Amino acid sequence: MESGRLRQVYEEVLAEVDTGGFGPPAEGDLTAEQIVAHLVANDELMIEATEAVLAGSHFAYYDLQTIHRPQLDALVAEHGGLAGLAALLHETSQKLCALVERLGPAAQTPVETHLREGFALVVDEVLPWDRTLDLHARVHLPAHLEQLRALRPAGAAPAG
Repeated sequence: MESGRLRQVYEEVLAEVDTGGFGPPAEGDLTAEQIVAHLVANDELMIEATEAVLAGSHFAYYDLQTIHRPQLDALVAEHGGLAGLAALLHETSQKLCALVERLGPAAQTPVETHLREGFALVVDEVLPWDRTLDLHARVHLPAHLEQLRALRPAGAAPAG
């Protein structure tokens, strides 16, 4: 997988996060802090999987465990809220992109993949790792970018 698209989407997400000024979510939806905590946790899982692929080790990628609110709230508290999580997301996204750039032919390595993004994306199968990374860049990150944008109060300046 070419990391250019992945880096571009992360830049959009990070610009939105860095702009801040988020309002409260609709009842039942995630806060900006919880969304960023989810992205950090997911990045850490994707980093582990990518490192395993590069090492030639078997790895199963499960995004399902990163969506539980108690774990997200613990990450928010551990990192001091949105500012700390934003700094961490800058680090994890850069690390993941750097690892992706090293994949080469290993990107085709089959990885048992389990992820759910609402009703828009449900994967429970073995996929080439670059396909999972592509889904992350094309579906997962943009979905959370839209969630963040929806938390911006009407009339607030968008990231740009």
